[in-house]
Amino acid sequence: MRTFISLPAAVAASLLIAVSGQVGTAEAEEATTEEDMKPLVLVAGATGKTGSLVVAQLQSKGYPVRAFVRDAAKAAERLGADVEAVTGDLKNPASIAAALDGVDVVINAAGSGIPAADDNMPEHVDFQGARNLAEEAVAAGVGHYVLVSSMGVTDDDHYLNQMFNNVMLWKRRGEEAVVASGIAYTIVRPGGLNDEPGSAQTIVFEQGDNPGRGKVISRTDLARVCVAALQDEEARNKVFEIYVREGKPQTDFSGEFAALGGS
Repeated sequence: MRTFISLPAAVAASLLIAVSGQVGTAEAEEATTEEDMKPLVLVAGATGKTGSLVVAQLQSKGYPVRAFVRDAAKAAERLGADVEAVTGDLKNPASIAAALDGVDVVINAAGSGIPAADDNMPEHVDFQGARNLAEEAVAAGVGHYVLVSSMGVTDDDHYLNQMFNNVMLWKRRGEEAVVASGIAYTIVRPGGLNDEPGSAQTIVFEQGDNPGRGKVISRTDLARVCVAALQDEEARNKVFEIYVREGKPQTDFSGEFAALGGS
């Protein structure tokens, strides 16, 4: 026969509070542990239109972020004071090395200006900058490099090459340098970029670099894909194009990453 002991109400309440407190503490510690496990991400080009959205996406997912920027004041204005910003230049390998301390992942959203200044030409940023970041990341033991490139880079006769100092050619050279470095990579080639809010259409993943009219995507959706790639082993060592079409927006991209062919 079981014996039931009736506790005074005050004692029972105290026990309940104590147990609830322990459970709450355990949940908080578990959440803290999960957040602590997130890798530190260095974002190059963090003050640009795409880069700033990548930073925002990373923050919303609980990633610790370090912005690699050329202008600290601009970084504070665009990213906020709570984002760690390190000044440097992708053309200066020493400044990259100093920024990589403790970094596990890099996302390179930097690109030459259009029109580009003499020190910001596609050859210097889209190729040499991408290569410098890859080489320094390998030396620092960084595990993953996500590069934002562009749909159409394999077309030597692309009209943007003629208009903007062979920008697509240099982007392709940048891709090749990242792959040759030996680092685990994800190379994302978006279609035409716009400033729509995103998360409203289906994101199409393709390979083969077949650009066409109407293949566009918002910078917000591009940032979502870049950040999602950090969380998915299936995204590693893959090169792909993305754009949107009418349809239900995805909540994650695990199926899309898994379906892609690797390099």
